Amino acid sequence: MTRRSLLATPAVALAAANTAEFEARSQRLFLRHTWTTTMSSSDYRDVIYTAVTRDGITGHGEGAPIVRYKESAAEGVRSLEAVRAVLAKSNWRHYRKVLDEVHRTLAGNWAAKAAVDIAVHDWVAQKMGVPLYQLFGLDPAGTPLTTFSIGIDNPEMTRQKVREAEPYPVLKIKVGLDTDEATLDAVRSVTKKPLRVDANEGWKTKEEAVRKINWLESQGVEMVEQPLPAAMLEEMKYVRAKVHIPVLADEACLQPGDVPKLAPYFDGVNVKIDKCGGLLPALRMIEMARSLKMKVMLGCMISSSVAVTAAAHLSPLLDYADLDGNLLIRNDPFEGVTVEKGKLMLPRRPGLGIRARATEDRSRKTEVGRNYRPAQQVAT
Repeated sequence: MTRRSLLATPAVALAAANTAEFEARSQRLFLRHTWTTTMSSSDYRDVIYTAVTRDGITGHGEGAPIVRYKESAAEGVRSLEAVRAVLAKSNWRHYRKVLDEVHRTLAGNWAAKAAVDIAVHDWVAQKMGVPLYQLFGLDPAGTPLTTFSIGIDNPEMTRQKVREAEPYPVLKIKVGLDTDEATLDAVRSVTKKPLRVDANEGWKTKEEAVRKINWLESQGVEMVEQPLPAAMLEEMKYVRAKVHIPVLADEACLQPGDVPKLAPYFDGVNVKIDKCGGLLPALRMIEMARSLKMKVMLGCMISSSVAVTAAAHLSPLLDYADLDGNLLIRNDPFEGVTVEKGKLMLPRRPGLGIRARATEDRSRKTEVGRNYRPAQQVAT
C-alpha cells in the first residue's frame, strides 16, 4: 500500500493547475480497548487525513476533530474546500505566511486546520531535505518520556491495561468519577510507577478537587490535568493554594490567546495541535507559556502516527509529553515516532519521517478485534 493509495477516494481532491494538489479524506481508527473518560466511551475515532503535493513531494497531515467543540471529520473534510485557493496561489516555502492565511480563511474547524498545517510542514521540511525537528532548530536527543494512558474501566480491566503498559515507565490515569479511588487502588495493586492524572473536568467543586488531589499526592501522582470544568477559573485559585503538585489546564486551554489568561490559575498548560490548529500555533503557545514561567505539556488525541509524530517533533521543548494516541489504536496506517523505554525517538528521515506500513490486514476482525464492544463515538 502506498501513501497516495491510502489517501485515495472517497476523498475531497483539490487541484491547483498542474503544479499543486491538495487532498483530504476521513479515516476511522479503531482502539485496542474501549476508551472511556468522564465525557465519553467509544471504540473508534474518525480523523482527517490530508496530503499536499508539489514538485514531486507529498506532505501528509492529520487532525482529530473533538466532538466537545462541535467538530467532526466529515465536516472538517468539507470545510477544507475553503483553503483550496490559498494553497494554490501560495509559495509553501513561506509556510508561516501560508498557514496564517489558512487560519484567517477557515473559521473554526481547528482539527482540519491542524491537518493542513502538518502537511505543509512535512512538505517544507522534505523540500529542504531535513527532519522537521531541524526546521525548528531542536535537538532530537532532548525528547522527554511520554506517558502511556489508561482509560477509565473496572478494576479488573484497569489492572490488565496497566500490565500491558509494562514497557512504559510513566502512566497517565484517567479519573474524574466516583470510582477514582477504586481506579487508583487497581493501578497501585500492580505497579509503583510515577503517575500523572487527568480529571477531564470531572470534579465539580473546588472542595472535591482539593480532597481528590491531596489524596492523589499520597498515591505517587506527580501532576494533575484539568480538575474542574474549564469555566471555573476563580475556583482554581483556591485549589492551587491547597495542593502541592502542579495543576495543568487542558480543556481550558485551546488557542494561543488562552495562555496568558490561564497563568494566574494554573501551573501550566496542555497544548494539543488538534485544538489550536497545528504545529505553528502550538509552537507559539509553548513559547508564550515559557515566557510566563508556566510548565508545558504536549498532548494528543486518538490519532495515527501522522499527528503523533508531528507533535513529537516539538517534544524537546516540553516538561511533559503525553504522545501515545498511536499506541492506543490497532489499525495505524503509518509508522513514525517510536518509543524506547518510554523515551520518544524521532525519525531521522526528511519531513515528519513517516512512512506507510508495508502490509495491513484491513479485515474487520483485525481492525476491531476480540475486545470490540459497539459504542457510539462521542466526545474525547
